[in-house]
Amino acid sequence: MAGKFIVIEGLEGAGKTTAINAVAQILNQHNINDLQFTREPGGTPIAEALRNIIKNGLDNEPLTDKAELLMLYAARIQLIDNIIKPALKAGKWVIGDRHDLSTKAYQGGGRQLDTTFITTLKQQVLGDFKPDLTLYLDIDPEIGLMRAKARGKLDRIEQQSLPFFERTRQHYLELAKQDKTIITIDAAQSIGNVTKQIEQILTKWLTK
Repeated sequence: MAGKFIVIEGLEGAGKTTAINAVAQILNQHNINDLQFTREPGGTPIAEALRNIIKNGLDNEPLTDKAELLMLYAARIQLIDNIIKPALKAGKWVIGDRHDLSTKAYQGGGRQLDTTFITTLKQQVLGDFKPDLTLYLDIDPEIGLMRAKARGKLDRIEQQSLPFFERTRQHYLELAKQDKTIITIDAAQSIGNVTKQIEQILTKWLTK
């Protein structure tokens, strides 16, 4: 039986790592134990190299917004073709830390790149491939950034302005409303409440 692809999305500080661990535990409780974990950008040697450039930049050369977008899709297709699709075909369940929704929100909303161009690029690179379920952890950008700063030094993306993250969040919310496979969770709740909500959502989804 083919596996399923579940993705966790959200702004910095939304609690994606905690949510990923919760999803894995809940799947285990339903006797789904053959799991593959991925992160984007990254997950293969080439994708990780691109991740380093996207996250940290290179000395003396500004990374343009369109170049950043193209790098994200290059990293993504490397991960999909080399890791995700083979895992799904082998019957594994893949739990992803970010996927294409991030690009639509961050580059389309935050960077304000042409959404039609992003959609066309996505279709050319990924085709109709998409997650079976996406859990979007919604949080106020100010709260999320405070959490991120508490973790340590901020990377290139995390150093963007508050309006950038506000636009990104708004785009996330708009996209989530348009797709029934994307479920929004209030990430400002306690960890216990977020985990409980994830359990309720997954249990209902798994029993369909």
